[in-house]
Amino acid sequence: MPARYLTGFILALSGSLAAVWLSIPLPWLIGALLVTAVTKTAGVKSASHNVFRNAGQWVIGTSLGLYFNQEVLNIIANNLPFIMAGMIFSLLLGINGSLILKKWGKVDFKTAWFASAIGGASEMSTLAEKHHARADLVASAHSLRVILVVVTIPFIFKFLDITGNYSATESLYFFDTTGFIKLIALTSIAGLIFKKLKLPNSWVLGPLLVTILLTGNDIVLSHLPPEVPKLGQLFIGWSLGDKFGPDFFKKAPRYLTVVGFSNVLNLLLAFGFSYILYLVSDIPYPTLVLGNSPGGIAEMSITAKVLMLGVPLVTAFHVARMVFVLLVTGPLYYAFEKYVFGHSYKNPVRQLMASRKKDKRSS
Repeated sequence: MPARYLTGFILALSGSLAAVWLSIPLPWLIGALLVTAVTKTAGVKSASHNVFRNAGQWVIGTSLGLYFNQEVLNIIANNLPFIMAGMIFSLLLGINGSLILKKWGKVDFKTAWFASAIGGASEMSTLAEKHHARADLVASAHSLRVILVVVTIPFIFKFLDITGNYSATESLYFFDTTGFIKLIALTSIAGLIFKKLKLPNSWVLGPLLVTILLTGNDIVLSHLPPEVPKLGQLFIGWSLGDKFGPDFFKKAPRYLTVVGFSNVLNLLLAFGFSYILYLVSDIPYPTLVLGNSPGGIAEMSITAKVLMLGVPLVTAFHVARMVFVLLVTGPLYYAFEKYVFGHSYKNPVRQLMASRKKDKRSS
């Protein structure tokens, strides 16, 4: 198994270096992702451990938190209505996708619902298992969704020559060895606590929260060395590409084709919705596109950081959306099953409790 990890790292690194040489947008992320996905699909025996994924997420969470000084926090507070609008929009995207997937993807509604929700793959797969949906199909749909969005948006922005000038919002500009060690310790403790509490995206949100608290209170520890964010992006790309395998597209080709179509449509809707928000707000259009796109928090925040497109706002959009979707996806599923499809859905937990009570009475 260690040999597979080494092979996977070498392939991911080769992909990143090749992408840098070819001037591909987000080279350290997209290069590692594409080469890993292609080689895994071709049957190359490589692997990526969760440790690398967690390390990549730690880098993202910690580096993003360095942008949240008091001025930026005020900007986010002033734009809360638009962030809330983005939350509702993400919910509508999920509903739209689930209806498309149910009709043309030939799967049951519960699988279509959790596969289309704009949330984290692991959290949605867990909810799918809880509600007896096809967790494997749900995980596949989210993997395809993320890779489509991650690859598509940077190339569109590069083609349109869209970049920003938000680098000045990062609060820490120097490297201090002692401060860097303290930063690693504090953020890692937060990540472990979030993981222990089984909170979603624990290695992004734990370090992010700690760094925001420090930066927002003008506590300066250290800047991350430039090599660290690159390595973090490589780890994220490697872990995303590792989800693919020789049988990925053979499992359910019709289903995955519909997933791809649905996400392309959602991406187009995100561009349109972002333009509407752009007309009524002071937020730049590219920042809104990244904030409302159906990608993951880590991937879209990386894109914003590299392209200097309003990192704090993009992060705020995605964090708010992630929490909102996680809270409402389960309850809304019950409502759709009951009132839209006319099914009398029975909560599996309540069924189990009722069964135990019945067994006690009979004994």
